[in-house]
Amino acid sequence: MTSGMVHDAGSWIEPATNSIVTHGDLLARMARQQVVLLGETHDRYDIHRWQMHVCAGLLALRQDIAVGFEMFPRRVQPVLDRWVAGELDATTFLLESEWDRVWRFDPALYLPIFEFCRQFRLPMLALNCERPLVARVGKEGWDAIPVDERDGLTPAKPASAAHRRHLFTLTGGARPDRDAKSGDDPAFDRFVRAQQTWDRAFACNIARFVDRPNPPLVVGIIGRGHMEHGHGTPFQLDDLGISRCAVLLPSDTEHAADQPDLADAVFRLPGPPERAGPLASP
Repeated sequence: MTSGMVHDAGSWIEPATNSIVTHGDLLARMARQQVVLLGETHDRYDIHRWQMHVCAGLLALRQDIAVGFEMFPRRVQPVLDRWVAGELDATTFLLESEWDRVWRFDPALYLPIFEFCRQFRLPMLALNCERPLVARVGKEGWDAIPVDERDGLTPAKPASAAHRRHLFTLTGGARPDRDAKSGDDPAFDRFVRAQQTWDRAFACNIARFVDRPNPPLVVGIIGRGHMEHGHGTPFQLDDLGISRCAVLLPSDTEHAADQPDLADAVFRLPGPPERAGPLASP
């Protein structure tokens, strides 16, 4: 069942009100937030171009912006600082940030955003934790991890039942090859604990930059599964006292308003062939 509202390509819609909003009006509101999260599908070139355009629009409205990235663990923050300062070329930056080990997606997807940050001297923030920590929390539980091995994180606020159901659906629902039969099934706990470790890592590392005098607007470049319906990172940010957080998502469909709590606003992408790959030379 659809709402009847046609969401044309190149426009923003607010699912909560089922209304179209102009680019300028939306970004003016976003510029007053503490945090703006831009959800992504990691291998989509068109989504990363959309993220950069939103960052550029926000920069036109306020100069104190920092851009945080899921793609980098916190320990490589000094490398990001050197990149923004112009001390590294792209090859060295990717090598020293261990891109091929910690992320592995084609760097061409993200390099325009990295260059944008360097050109305008916008701080780049490493938002992720160490991957082995995620696996350990999933397997052993948070309480089993010694404090000095938690990568600076605090315990995640437990996921709501709605979040667990959403994650279960996102990961394929009930299948013959899966022990868990529902989002509430204890057999699903391990996955939820791991997912929440990432959610909390992004929130904790964003909070480090927001909880300071005269903080910048932090724009988070993060997978959309960590923010849809206000679950995940926004939920953990609220637990950390950061309530002015907005979620913006891209969409391929004209019926984004059918899920009124999906995001604060959704942008309709034009679709193929633009999302197929990088922009080709004539």
